[in-house]
Amino acid sequence: MEFWLVNASVSDGITPAEQQIDIKIKDGKIAEIGKYSGGEKIDLAGMKVFPGLVEAHCHLGLAGWGNRYDGSDYNEKNECVTPELNPIDAINPFDETMRFALEGGVTCVGTGPGSANVLGGSFIAIKTHGIRVDDMVVKEKVAMKCAFGENPKNLHQSKFITTRMTTAAKLRDTLARAQEYMEKLEAAEKDPNCKKPDFNFKLHSLLPVMRREIPLKAHAHQANDIFTAIRIAKAFNVKLTLEHVTEGHLIADQLAAEGFPLAVGPALCHAGKPETRKKSFATPGILHRAGCQVSIITDSNVIPQEHLALCAGLAVKAGMDPFAALQAVTINPAKHLGIEDRVGSIEVGKDADILVCDGDILESSTKVCMVFVNGEQAV
Repeated sequence: MEFWLVNASVSDGITPAEQQIDIKIKDGKIAEIGKYSGGEKIDLAGMKVFPGLVEAHCHLGLAGWGNRYDGSDYNEKNECVTPELNPIDAINPFDETMRFALEGGVTCVGTGPGSANVLGGSFIAIKTHGIRVDDMVVKEKVAMKCAFGENPKNLHQSKFITTRMTTAAKLRDTLARAQEYMEKLEAAEKDPNCKKPDFNFKLHSLLPVMRREIPLKAHAHQANDIFTAIRIAKAFNVKLTLEHVTEGHLIADQLAAEGFPLAVGPALCHAGKPETRKKSFATPGILHRAGCQVSIITDSNVIPQEHLALCAGLAVKAGMDPFAALQAVTINPAKHLGIEDRVGSIEVGKDADILVCDGDILESSTKVCMVFVNGEQAV
């Protein structure tokens, strides 16, 4: 399939100013950017074009629409350390929330386990268009979810965890055992006289983290929990992304100095627990101005996925630079997930995930008129 999108004002997610350029799409990719040079075309005069929106942290496809227990598949509550869980085995592409996300312009998400457990399992990056999750995958393992603060305490207080110290200790213990497991595996690979350790599913699942192939994805709202996540990541020399960062505006300069990617939100909801009392739509802008890499998130199903652009717009209303807010729902989350070579901007060679709108995507009155995913018109 080969065609051009012509005559639109294009915000590519990389250049601050809108551009009057045409886009050639071929075989699901952005093949050329410049001037229309012949062939099939879609005339978008008067319209605005944006990259497909990307969310760095949600539970899309794992929290069913209009369901209770039967459709809730993002928190395993029988154990508190479950790194072996893989969301690909639970995502439901036919759930209505997928369609809602797509219609709202969200074409790619990082989705996975919730924050019930000290280690919850891996996150996956998928497109929001498709009927078989295997065909929607951008990258199967983008991070390993871990959680600090209230949620592990509250969900496991009767059996496993009663203090923040316990959460940190369990994480340290598991990482230490994973490190030892990795070292024994590597020694056995180098020296046949070294005994290979017995296979351990939990520890084996952490090898990509210990080898710095993927980061720990740390659920942390309060400043003290954020610093605990950083402390542990440094102790084990593993990569880290920080998720929620509700009190990030209180420690913005320190977070900028640390340099870890930040996924900020959700803010369009009630402060339902103590650690979210300081939530604010001003936080993303404060962190951006301090020099942080900021992504804005819905944490869907907390905020419906289709309102990702609205959350970015509300951050602008609270003081964030509009271009920074656009990047916070396009290229920054793509970088956060390690998939910026595929999605997050309109550049030659990337997947043709493109939105056609009748106005600025950050304005609440704007309608998403067309959505292309992998060059296919999905809306």
